[in-house]
Amino acid sequence: MPSMPSASSPARDHYQVLIIGGGTAGITAAARFRRAGLTDVAVVEPARTHWYQPLWTLVGGGRAPLGITRRPEASVMPRNVRWIREAATAVGPETQTVTTTDRTIGYDFLVMAPGLQLDWDKIPGLDAAVGHGAVSSNYSFEHAPYTWELIRGLRSGTAVFTQPTGPVKCGGAPQKIAYLAADYWRRQGVLHRIRVVLVLPSDSLFGVPVWRRALEQVADRYGIEVRLNSEMTAVDGTARRLTVADHSAGAEERIAFDLLHAVPPQSAPDWVKRSPLADPASPYGYVEADKYTLQHPRHRNVFALGDVANLPTSKTGAAVRKQAPVVVANLLAEIKGEHRERRRYDGYTSCPLVTARDRMLLAEFDYDQRPAPSIPLVDTTKERRDMWLLKRYGLPALYWHGMLKGLA
Repeated sequence: MPSMPSASSPARDHYQVLIIGGGTAGITAAARFRRAGLTDVAVVEPARTHWYQPLWTLVGGGRAPLGITRRPEASVMPRNVRWIREAATAVGPETQTVTTTDRTIGYDFLVMAPGLQLDWDKIPGLDAAVGHGAVSSNYSFEHAPYTWELIRGLRSGTAVFTQPTGPVKCGGAPQKIAYLAADYWRRQGVLHRIRVVLVLPSDSLFGVPVWRRALEQVADRYGIEVRLNSEMTAVDGTARRLTVADHSAGAEERIAFDLLHAVPPQSAPDWVKRSPLADPASPYGYVEADKYTLQHPRHRNVFALGDVANLPTSKTGAAVRKQAPVVVANLLAEIKGEHRERRRYDGYTSCPLVTARDRMLLAEFDYDQRPAPSIPLVDTTKERRDMWLLKRYGLPALYWHGMLKGLA
């Protein structure tokens, strides 16, 4: 097959495989396509910086520096994959084209991996409040270091940690920072002077019983007030007050706070929501995909993976690691016209649940909420220091040197 043009040559207007998004999902898929022998692959991605976002929780908890979570996008782009440094703005599956800020690009096969967007403006007052005063969020590289400043500076008062309704990146992250903060305050001898409130939209701390029970013990240990079936509906950063809606009781409560860690609502990028690829069943505009084959049911030459795919599992990097081989295998089968049974994704995802500055649970499960452990002879339902070391050092190494190179 002919070789791919070098990164310095002009972008063409048609590719065999066009990938939208140069984050975890897009780069992992691109690397695997190259290793499978495809030479006509392009990635549409405007960002010049690539972030390893799972460590932002540890940045906010004072356990990792922000600098180690970023690398130049050029350094992670697979060799001989065309990088189109533009933003996608529309997709036409009937014409097999993607529109960017500068051009229209044709494709034979499309892989949707643009990630999701943070909808700060969906909670009144949050966009104006975050990053100032007593409000922060680990869901932005700009604000994660500020979370640690607030935690380190609090010696008494009320600290509130919230999670919005709907799918979010790493569903455990909103509560992990609460545990890291409480552990720090306990070690500083001030936890007894701080009221810690955790506001969650779900009816339990975790969907899988074995880890739910473990997290309930963690919350009890720190004396955290857990508000289930609840969400923050408004915040006044200047007055340091927020409104919490209790959906079980049908009531609202105003809470004064001295620290607020807020997670913004999240959804597919607006242009994806407007596209024919969006799942009509998703109120958040995520891309429709068969949950096993990751193929679009109405457009057979389109696949989706990562956060933008409307799949009934948690949106994590670990899920991408299992999804990428499925997308690559099934797309290659389409190219070859093979009629064999397609490779299947079982919904595997993993959530490293940091419970203290040096302890972690590792929750691994599938579509049926069944535990799916990947580390032999290690009980990851218990808080362990070796699991924390895996989170802090092992998983980043696996990410940069394994996943993004198509090796893991």
